Amino acid sequence: MTRKLILISVLAIIITSLLLITLGQSQKAAANKPDLIKKGEYLVMIGGCNDCHSPKIFTERGPEPDPKRLMSGHPAGTKLASIDPAMVGPGKWMLTNDHLTGWVGPWGMSFAANLTPDEQTGIGLWTEDIFIKALRTGKHMGAGRPILPPMPWPNLAKATDEDLQAIFAYLKSLPPVKNAVLAPIPPNELGK
Repeated sequence: MTRKLILISVLAIIITSLLLITLGQSQKAAANKPDLIKKGEYLVMIGGCNDCHSPKIFTERGPEPDPKRLMSGHPAGTKLASIDPAMVGPGKWMLTNDHLTGWVGPWGMSFAANLTPDEQTGIGLWTEDIFIKALRTGKHMGAGRPILPPMPWPNLAKATDEDLQAIFAYLKSLPPVKNAVLAPIPPNELGK
C-alpha cells in the first residue's frame, strides 16, 4: 500500500510540474505575442507582400494597398480580361491585372491568395506548422498544388523559423476578409 501511495505521489508531482512548466511557457509566449506580431508586420511590409496580396485603391501616387482588404488576395468577382495565349510564354510577356493580384505567364494564370484569418477563404484554419511547411516546400498547405509565380516562396524558404512564425502571427492578427480567390488556370486553358 505504501509503495502505491509513493508512486501516486511521485506521479502527481511530475504531472503538476509538467503542467506548471507548460503554463509558464504559454504565458511567456502570450506576453511576447505583441512583439512577434509587430515583427511580422515589419517583415510583411519590407517583403512587399501587400504588393500582390492586397487589392489596390488608386490614388494620385498610383495604386496603393486597400487598408480595408489588406492581404485578402485577388478580389473575388473581378472580371478577367481575355488573354491571347500567344502573348505569354518563355521569352514573351508576363502580364498582371489592375490590382496586381492576378498574373499570367508560362505557368498559366495565378492569383494572390487570401492570407487573412478567414476560416472559409483564407488561412484561418492553417496552423503555424502548415504555413511554414508551405513556404519551405512551395506547396499549398505544405502538401497540395504548387505555389505559382510570382510568389517568391524560394526566397521565403530561406527565412528563419522565427521570421516565418512572426509573419504568421501578424497574418493571424489581421481582420478576416471573406474573399474566395480563384483557382489557378493552367496554360492550356488560357483564352478559353
